[in-house]
Amino acid sequence: MKNKSTKKQPKFDMIYGAHSIIELLKAKKRKLYSIYTLKQLPKSFKRVERYLPKSIPNIQYVSRDVLDRMAGCSDHMGIIALVSPVQYVSNFNSIKNKKFILLLDGVKDVRNLGAILRSAHCTGVDAVVLCQKRGALITAATHKASAGLAEYLNIYLVSSIEHAVSQLDVLGFHMYMAVLEKGKDATKINYNSPTCLVIGSEEYGISKSIRDRGTLITIPQKTADISYNASVAAGILMFLLRQKLQ
Repeated sequence: MKNKSTKKQPKFDMIYGAHSIIELLKAKKRKLYSIYTLKQLPKSFKRVERYLPKSIPNIQYVSRDVLDRMAGCSDHMGIIALVSPVQYVSNFNSIKNKKFILLLDGVKDVRNLGAILRSAHCTGVDAVVLCQKRGALITAATHKASAGLAEYLNIYLVSSIEHAVSQLDVLGFHMYMAVLEKGKDATKINYNSPTCLVIGSEEYGISKSIRDRGTLITIPQKTADISYNASVAAGILMFLLRQKLQ
């Protein structure tokens, strides 16, 4: 006999760690459905508690093993929240009013992505563009690596890096692409607005298909046979461009 109920079960995002959950609650963009925490309340719960709404639908007190299995790691600080899914901005045309945006070209490590989003918020980037093809999207690990600051960003999601660059070109953005070598010294050039900083993948850098669509820039470093981590390079360049654009 078929189940007569056609009601779909709600889809949740999982967020863990005190910083992530606190910033999510402060931002008030997403609905909190439930909290999972330890039977013996951890310090992290007490930090989160002051930001919780008066009426919480569901608090589950479980063992650390249960939290480890839910999170897929032990990095949850004794607290997990189930919340409504992250909302990416789908109307790409609305980005035309932004002055300084960040485009990620194939950044795959979710923690690198989180660190980049954290720096994006700290440096005042107006929007971040992620690509579904070949790039990481926001996960619980990403959110935690951003210290929850991803919650405050305007994050656009497009199909591919080629599509993103074509659309940004039409909208008049000047693209500056971070490369390891054969780029202009990032500290010595003038940047035009509206500005798009492009950060490539950890392994391959900027995609060959778009390298000729903007200005290649390089961070000066001690020797040519070393390089910054993608998230560190992104942070340096976002800070530099923000100072240059002021």
